[in-house]
Amino acid sequence: MSGTSLDGVDGVLADFSDTPVRVIAHAERPLPPSLREAFHTLNVPGDNELHRAALAANALARLYNEVIQDLLERSGTPRHLIAAIGAHGQTVRHLPRLDGGTGYTLQINQAAQLAELCGIDVIADFRSRDVAAGGQGAPLVPPFHQALFASPEETRAVLNLGGIANLTLLPAAPTTPLMGFDCGPANTLLDQWCRQHTGSDFDANGAWARSGKVRADLLAAMQTEPFFHIKGPKSTGRDLFNATWVVQHLERIGAIKAQDVQATLTELSAWGVAHALEGNPVQTVIVCGGGLRNGYLMERLRALMPKRTLTASDAWGLPAQQVEACAFAWLAYRHDHGLVASNPDVTGALGARILGARYPA
Repeated sequence: MSGTSLDGVDGVLADFSDTPVRVIAHAERPLPPSLREAFHTLNVPGDNELHRAALAANALARLYNEVIQDLLERSGTPRHLIAAIGAHGQTVRHLPRLDGGTGYTLQINQAAQLAELCGIDVIADFRSRDVAAGGQGAPLVPPFHQALFASPEETRAVLNLGGIANLTLLPAAPTTPLMGFDCGPANTLLDQWCRQHTGSDFDANGAWARSGKVRADLLAAMQTEPFFHIKGPKSTGRDLFNATWVVQHLERIGAIKAQDVQATLTELSAWGVAHALEGNPVQTVIVCGGGLRNGYLMERLRALMPKRTLTASDAWGLPAQQVEACAFAWLAYRHDHGLVASNPDVTGALGARILGARYPA
């Protein structure tokens, strides 16, 4: 899995035979700066896009293969015992329900090359079938969250703080539908602003944001974004929350210290989650994703939701950095067994579908 934050690739070797999931091994690789920049530029229109996208896909396949080889070596697992590789690819455009209601979602990937490199069947292209069925194509992980974290004793939520923040609402009552949706930016704007003004890839523990002050005028302007105020099913990405979006708001406000912008963007990320949960009886929020390591962001989340208990997914048996990769391993498992994996209550599709396409080794 390589997510919207563009920080790197996480991979797991997962066993689904007798429990919701047992992780045998975990491996990760940082995204090389040149590849990260290639994906950044593919998020917006530009020259020679098809050629640049193909080269980026090839590079990503090689990086995925490095993670796969690492997993096999660490675990001592022969490759013939692996049923399939679930490879998500890198989202560069996500515009569902465009073009008369269908729209599209585009993940840069080279599943055929990956199958050649690793000698294992690859299952990829998980989102497009849901979009073809009228859905958002995202988020796809709520059914996995439900299998792993739901309880009949309390209403819970799973919060993934990746580039984009998304929520899964897990009702205690079995008759209440599962819900899940993107609720706004998490790390994507924070990382972009930090990289632009400090040269660092991310704001370590939120220290730079903590040194600034939240600008109420900028925050209020950003909170008027219509996406925050529509109900799910809904999904978003860098197509909306990007550097241009930030600059447009800053131009209306005027000069602001860079660290104050970072503090305000952090507050926006926390507020987006709290706002999405307003009026919901969620008692426990299980947090995963890279944003969990941002201490200041977590402080602001707890401050804005004082009556909810926020805990890392580690306390529930699955380390936060492994949840998304496990979810796409689960999607590949479902495809391998001919089982539906999407939930139309979450994505708004016409019905549940088997997701993904197989590339035999």
